[in-house]
Amino acid sequence: MHKDVIVVGAGISGIAAGYNLKKSCPNKSFSILEGRDNIGGTWDLFKYPGIRSDSDMHTLGFRFKPWIHDKSIADGPSIMEYLYETIDEYKLKDNILLNSKVSSANWNSERSLWELEIKENDQLVNMTCSFLFLCGGYYSYTKPHMPDFKNQENFEGQIIHPQFWDESLEYEDKKIAVIGSGATAITIVPAIAEKAEHVVMIQRSPTYVVSGPSEDSINKSLRKILPVKLTYFLIRWKNILYQSFTFFMARKYPERTKHKILELAKDELGSDYDIDKHFTPSYKPWDQRICLVPDSDLFEAINNKKASVITDTIDEFQSDGILLSSGEKVEADIIITATGIELNSLNDINVSIDNEKVNPNERLTYKGMMLSGVPNFAISFGYVNASWTLRADLTCEYVCRLLNLMDKKGVACCEPIDDETAYGDDELIDFSSGYVRRGLNQMPKQGNKAPWKNYQNYLKDIFAVRLFSIKDSNLNFYNSKNQ
Repeated sequence: MHKDVIVVGAGISGIAAGYNLKKSCPNKSFSILEGRDNIGGTWDLFKYPGIRSDSDMHTLGFRFKPWIHDKSIADGPSIMEYLYETIDEYKLKDNILLNSKVSSANWNSERSLWELEIKENDQLVNMTCSFLFLCGGYYSYTKPHMPDFKNQENFEGQIIHPQFWDESLEYEDKKIAVIGSGATAITIVPAIAEKAEHVVMIQRSPTYVVSGPSEDSINKSLRKILPVKLTYFLIRWKNILYQSFTFFMARKYPERTKHKILELAKDELGSDYDIDKHFTPSYKPWDQRICLVPDSDLFEAINNKKASVITDTIDEFQSDGILLSSGEKVEADIIITATGIELNSLNDINVSIDNEKVNPNERLTYKGMMLSGVPNFAISFGYVNASWTLRADLTCEYVCRLLNLMDKKGVACCEPIDDETAYGDDELIDFSSGYVRRGLNQMPKQGNKAPWKNYQNYLKDIFAVRLFSIKDSNLNFYNSKNQ
């Protein structure tokens, strides 16, 4: 079977790709291959209590599909419902092939197409496509980060990682230890604290935590007097500009921003709480992602004595809990290891060119979307300092413009030309988060100048994608390598 375009992944990015291809490239045949048995990506994979967005739904939602609910910070099931509605509304269901995991993709230069091997319901099938668009996210769905803890096997209770949550887990009136301080831990702790006897969040180092309302009052007011689409547009842009402004201010005035965040935490927890120890990171704001807690739920759980935070390192697991390096012991019936994800640069696909493996860490990213020297190939990689969807939407628009330009030129291939003068020590993601540091050795590089630099700036990117010509001396258009 041959398709003009193969999209890998039926999560937010893949659904955005399907919409844009139907709208802007109606003459192109395409399929969205999803390796799992359901759409939704992250939002179908994670089932832990409290699973929710950590971006507002006016920017995590699609540009073309208004989010019409009161909750701006939405739970996982609501997001899945929104994705199903999008698929139905834009008639994408027939384009999605579930249980179709792409295992390898080889660019055949003589034929100017991609040869794919796909595991389809445990059967190996072959497909070809003219353009390959990876929309399967940036982390492994099968292998989360699981550090080895000393004497872990001695613990007599249950140990569970949020990525493999057991929905039958009984935690009512149980003592629970949650290891981690990132968005997952900060989501789980208040959610399970409602039923558990007590929840202790054990963190090696603190994270910046900011409370925000789960409902946008301006959105609710505007919806009473304005059409839905106009309200969505205005609130979306309000949030985009606010996010851009706060990120800029944090990077320009880190100490002032840090002081403001800590003052807000003191207002939530009181002057007697040890903010310096438990909520004051060693890094600057936005050197890692700032965690959002809706309606102060984490702070309320702490104030209500249903949850507590301990900042320490783990010495060992014991039969009934965790012994910390300080000598303090945390008793637990259940241990939740919210220890993070493992980065994955090419959606677990063995990508090659004429059977020679493509090592992404040896390539530059072109506009954060393509790889130097790799023809007819794009990757959807969202923002780390804003909503993932903002960048995914722009990438889909760019790919469609590129496909139409190739048709206009009458060429079969488009390839970013490797620019040796752009190489440097610049990493793709300018973040100090553990999962980023662990996985950067397998990620593509960013260059030291445009168009090889990944700016992580929506306002810059939107001009580049929507207003400027995509014709570029760094792009090579051709029909075959022999021409």
